[in-house]
Amino acid sequence: MPDTTELEEFSEDFFQDIINESENGGWKEDIFFDKFADFLIDAGEFDEAVRSSYQPANGQMRVDGYCGDPLESRSTGDPDEPLTLGLIILDFHQGGDLETLGTRDMNATFNRLMRYLHSALKPEWRRSLEISDPGFGLADLIATRWSRITKIRLYLLTNKVLSSRIDGKTAGDFEGRSVVYSVWDINRLLTLNKAATGQEPLHVHFDEKPLHPLRALLASARDAENPVYLAAVPGTDLARIYDRWGARLLEQNVRVFLQARSNVNKGIKRTLESEPELFFSFNNGLTATAEHIETEMTSDGLNILSLDNLQIVNGGQTTASVYAAYRAGKDLSKVFVQMKLSIVNPKKAEDLVPRISEYANSQNKVSQADLFANHPFHARMEKFSRRILAPAQEGTFNQTKWFYERARGQYGDAQAYLTRGEKNKFLAEFPKNQKFAKTDLAKYAMVWTDKAYFVNRGAQKNFAEFAKDIAQRWTENDLQFNEYYYKTLIAQKIIWDATEKIIPQMEWYEAGGYRAQHVVLTIGLLAEAARQLKKKVDFERIWNAQSLDEPFRKAIRQAADAVHPVLMHPAQGYRNISEWAKQPRCWEAVKALHVVWDQDWLSKLISPREEWSRNRSSSRDQRETNGIEYTAAVVNAGPKFWKDVAQWLLDEDEGDEKERGCVSVAAAMPTKIPSDKQSAVIVHLMQRLAKAGCPYRLKI
Repeated sequence: MPDTTELEEFSEDFFQDIINESENGGWKEDIFFDKFADFLIDAGEFDEAVRSSYQPANGQMRVDGYCGDPLESRSTGDPDEPLTLGLIILDFHQGGDLETLGTRDMNATFNRLMRYLHSALKPEWRRSLEISDPGFGLADLIATRWSRITKIRLYLLTNKVLSSRIDGKTAGDFEGRSVVYSVWDINRLLTLNKAATGQEPLHVHFDEKPLHPLRALLASARDAENPVYLAAVPGTDLARIYDRWGARLLEQNVRVFLQARSNVNKGIKRTLESEPELFFSFNNGLTATAEHIETEMTSDGLNILSLDNLQIVNGGQTTASVYAAYRAGKDLSKVFVQMKLSIVNPKKAEDLVPRISEYANSQNKVSQADLFANHPFHARMEKFSRRILAPAQEGTFNQTKWFYERARGQYGDAQAYLTRGEKNKFLAEFPKNQKFAKTDLAKYAMVWTDKAYFVNRGAQKNFAEFAKDIAQRWTENDLQFNEYYYKTLIAQKIIWDATEKIIPQMEWYEAGGYRAQHVVLTIGLLAEAARQLKKKVDFERIWNAQSLDEPFRKAIRQAADAVHPVLMHPAQGYRNISEWAKQPRCWEAVKALHVVWDQDWLSKLISPREEWSRNRSSSRDQRETNGIEYTAAVVNAGPKFWKDVAQWLLDEDEGDEKERGCVSVAAAMPTKIPSDKQSAVIVHLMQRLAKAGCPYRLKI
């Protein structure tokens, strides 16, 4: 458990972040909901969190959101699979100090949520609400899905500290459906944050209850640099490990970020329920890595006692399915899961674990999007964010940078060991409001495409669609992802942030009034207007100003006024506004809008050729940068490395004459130094050979 000082600091920082964001527009509870939910989505607690606030004046009932359409929560492709309804309620303390949440208040909060659920199932109550009321949209969704819902999960999110006297809340039932309660307080959020950022060591002790020592076989030479073991993991132990560590076990898995699902889960589920003793025979099992292992030899054979930083790099679906059966109370005593475990030197883990993950998943159909979470696109954006100074805004001499958080927690880690003065200097260079993550980046970019509605489908679905596009474009020509592209992204973030501030200021806006959906459709309409006019937004101009001028803000208000009626009056067949906003049909209705745009805004749009010219110039610069980086990587590897590579090419009959010639030049260093072009040939050769099993890896 975190110490009091650490918890106080985290609580204060968390609350201050909400205050800072609210000063730029938006309701504090909306921001609290979004920030808290982002943590839980990353952790795999649920896949989606939709803001849907209903709080009548009498305070007798309340709901703040839900975990998406229950139909989309299915873990298999079975249309008859029972559904789970997830509802969210907040208890937001308006302060950074630590306040305790006691049993009475916790129960009262959950009771208000249950009263909403009870009312939602009454037709006369639903008819008393306006269709535009978030309370109606969610209630209608619940009523529509009710006949197939078998489980209800109620989430209480609070920045208070749950009383130490509370050790849980007994599961109940409602109209024949099981009800499960989950409280996420500020203490639990801190623990989750530490785990996600790697601050909390991931030690799995099989020799400590409730686990059991794990029987295994050594499947490699005893003196192997990376020894391999084969084991049969009891299903109950696997579920308990996942229950403790959650999605952090899967953080290196190429699939986990997208939480991919397929019909293979139907077979897993069926075997677990009807033929558990055959699970080991039917299932492919897990591929896993760990950085350290402790074992002991007994009269019965080798036992694994503990593992450090256990990672399941293939078998995420299997793990999740076993855990789901465990949570559902299924008997797993006859279930065993085979595991191939590689012990990886921590110094080589960053390079080797993704390779094991990629090759282990290659037996299945893994798309480029699946692999995109570890794509070099992110590394390049990160380099730009650490290097490129943004122009000083009018009235100040300070130049700042935008911090791209390629992995969760990087922003905090960068400050972890700084003195107060050093931290102040860091924050002056990288202000908190200039931090953004992978899913944020995908939002800012996708909303400008003809598939803007994907942003309303949630962070993960949008990221998956974004990944498909970027991975394909990178393969075609990575030079287009240059400094101009990066500056365009920042300009798009500036537009997004401004729109988030403007929407709550519109006359028609009400608290909890679908701000996120309005933002997406508003910016999407601006992008569509530019496309129809065969023009481009001058993102470079926005980058240079680091802000929007009044004509652009006026255009945002015009777009918001135009999309509001479309969003709030769903087409026939759609009654839930949040779900309507996800549909292509809603997007088509937005695209068909006719707006008489502000002439000052129109006059500042540029031609596609002008944008092409800017991008082309930046691509040339990127080619030169790549050349420098490639040459540095080749030189740093040293002649001995390249002599070994040259011999491997001969032994394996790999590489063409040109490629072998370039490697020979590198092997002759320092007598000869490869040119930028030769280095590029070598780098591309090594990238290709990495997929062919070449043991030599070049770091760039």
